[in-house]
Amino acid sequence: MIWCILIIGILLPQSSAHPGFFTSIGQMTDLIHTEKDLVTSLKDYIKAEEDKLEEIKKWAEKLDRLTSTATKDPEGFVGHPVNAFKLMKRLNTEWSELENLVLKDMSDGFISNLTIQRQYFPNDEDQVGAAKALLRLQDTYNLDTDTISKGNLPDPEHQRANGNLKYFEYIMAKEKDANKSASGDQSDQKATPKKKGIAVDYLPERQKYEMLCRGEGIKMTPRRQKKLFCRYHDGNRNPKFILAPAKQEDEWDKPRIIRFHDIISDAEIEIVKDLAKPRLSRATVHDPETGKLTTAQYRVSKSAWLSGYEDPVVSRINMRIQDLTGLDVSTAEELQVANYGVGGQYEPHFDFARKDEPDAFRELGTGNRIATWLFYMSDVSAGGATVFPEVGASVWPKKGTAVFWYNLFASGEGDYSTRHAACPVLVGNKWVSNKWLHERGQEFRRPCTLSELE
Repeated sequence: MIWCILIIGILLPQSSAHPGFFTSIGQMTDLIHTEKDLVTSLKDYIKAEEDKLEEIKKWAEKLDRLTSTATKDPEGFVGHPVNAFKLMKRLNTEWSELENLVLKDMSDGFISNLTIQRQYFPNDEDQVGAAKALLRLQDTYNLDTDTISKGNLPDPEHQRANGNLKYFEYIMAKEKDANKSASGDQSDQKATPKKKGIAVDYLPERQKYEMLCRGEGIKMTPRRQKKLFCRYHDGNRNPKFILAPAKQEDEWDKPRIIRFHDIISDAEIEIVKDLAKPRLSRATVHDPETGKLTTAQYRVSKSAWLSGYEDPVVSRINMRIQDLTGLDVSTAEELQVANYGVGGQYEPHFDFARKDEPDAFRELGTGNRIATWLFYMSDVSAGGATVFPEVGASVWPKKGTAVFWYNLFASGEGDYSTRHAACPVLVGNKWVSNKWLHERGQEFRRPCTLSELE
């Protein structure tokens, strides 16, 4: 309670700032440059004040010498006509000049710059949002209050490894049991890591989600893992990939999640980010009741939408997705670029519309979201995994890769095991872009990423 009050209670002054800085690390970097500019302006003001004081000191030293000499023999001093004239001149004009110098306000430039920049400052919503993000990170990653208050976050290099250690220990134990078993069927059973004596399968979704974000509760048996492979993929003999096939890796079996390696270049990523940055706005979700887009507290990020006709790179990326998946992108939604903020996350959700949401994509007229393609456009130091609580899967960001999965079965029914979430970013800056492919236009196409729609 004290921790919450201390953070949320210290509010920034009211301002006319654009809200939502806390929802995008990318835009928060602009604040660094703003503050740097203000510091430069402040130093200029200090230098101006120092120059002013230096000039006043010279006046004081000169007048001190004159008055010291004059007070020794006042009559003799003013008896000299030149001294008398200079005394009249100093008192009549020069002291007025000194007065103007003392009264001169050197802060005008700094105050003017501060006033201009203040309109771009974060506001109360940003500070409270950042405070809530710290609390969210503390809860999700089991961080000690004293540790996080001092800024001593876990070592990013070991954060994931700690979670993997438990997983590998589990794998070794299962292998040992499998070797002792005559039937060998035990290795096909789902793993049930426990937390405080409760099987993960029976934990509330929120707890499953948080455990997966920490690298705990991953459910993959040795026998299932042996069926996951890496391969070269030519997009069903697509000419673009015959000589330089794409690198594929099976991340998960059910639902089948495929990762493509080295599928987007650093140069392409920078162009996409540069196109998106000026348009980033608070990310929205589909309101199941109205079918319209709206903001939600469970999605903390900013996003922008890019059309293929805007830049050749975007068009090339869209065609790459079509060539590798065999799915028509002409009916897909525009490329969505997202940048996560402080503790940025997207809590468990479905990409497809359920039966109780018949109007979710009616305005698009392209049917339901048949599949999801997700580019990782940055590495993340700690946190930020894409997790599937229903099946116990975690997919970690790796710059230049993309993951793909189907949201619908061949029957058109939604695959509820694809419910997924973006874990809070603990340390780092997470950039992603995604393409939602729709049903229309796929009727006579042959998917070439997966062998079948499961």
